Amino acid sequence: MNQVHVQQIECLIVLSEELHFGRAAERLGYSRSRVSQLVAALERRVGVRLVQRTSRRVALTRFGAQFVEEVRPAYEALAATFARARDRAMRGALRELRIGFHGSLYEEVAEAFRRLRARHEVTVTLSEIPLGSPFSAVLEGRLDAVMVELPVHEAELTVGYRFPPQDRLLAVAAAHPLADREQVHVEELAELDILHPAGDAPDYWMAARVPPTTPAGAPIRSSAGISTVQEGLALVAGGEHAMLVCRPLAEHTPRSDMRCLPIKGLDEPSQMGLIWRTADAAPQLAILARLLDEEYGREAEAAAPETAGERRTPVGAGID
Repeated sequence: MNQVHVQQIECLIVLSEELHFGRAAERLGYSRSRVSQLVAALERRVGVRLVQRTSRRVALTRFGAQFVEEVRPAYEALAATFARARDRAMRGALRELRIGFHGSLYEEVAEAFRRLRARHEVTVTLSEIPLGSPFSAVLEGRLDAVMVELPVHEAELTVGYRFPPQDRLLAVAAAHPLADREQVHVEELAELDILHPAGDAPDYWMAARVPPTTPAGAPIRSSAGISTVQEGLALVAGGEHAMLVCRPLAEHTPRSDMRCLPIKGLDEPSQMGLIWRTADAAPQLAILARLLDEEYGREAEAAAPETAGERRTPVGAGID
């Protein structure tokens, strides 16, 4: 297979459309002899005659017609891929951003994506990523960026946009003894079994999701891990577990079988970030960060994106 050149396939496909070596050569910009040589080389590789040549006409053999029918979709897909790559290279930009997220996308973020497409012809392909693996896909290059909770201390990553801090609430089942309270105290978390993200996230990130102890030092139990926010909400509704959630999630996901309570004494809020690889960030990511800032009516706190853990970036609001 590695000895079959794209030129050979291209020559056969064009010849099948023109059924004339001269016209095929003119269309391809080759000499007639070059077209004949390429088709003959392909026939030798396949091991069967693909073109019937006579002094008066050119026609595909039965094998040739079947071969063209089967190979044409793959050739056209390859040609389209190269065309898109050339177009991106000429524009100096990606036409598509692959972005991962946790939980839900709220209206403001969706509007920023719409404006990115309308103003800059860049579309966004979204993927919900496992709750406990916030950075793996972007570090490995499978995604261009992720929208996940901070903090980020990875040297290879940049926080391109910081969403505004949000209160953290305690989600419990509607039948839970705490459900009728107006709020709970942070020390009461030690009496519960709090769900944690299940995955390969760094320890510092996991500890920010579920603190190992209360401020007074009481251990916080966390016996079960979850892969998605929706999985967590379902377990909370079942009554055996509780979960820490951000206020926007509680407001956008009303459930009659669950209550979300303020936590007195929990000073660390929830904050999301738009995060990408520092070394090879597409310029469209900086545009997206600016659109997010415009959408939320916030003025940028810095002129350019900054490396995680070193500098501050614009504030906006987003997902969780």
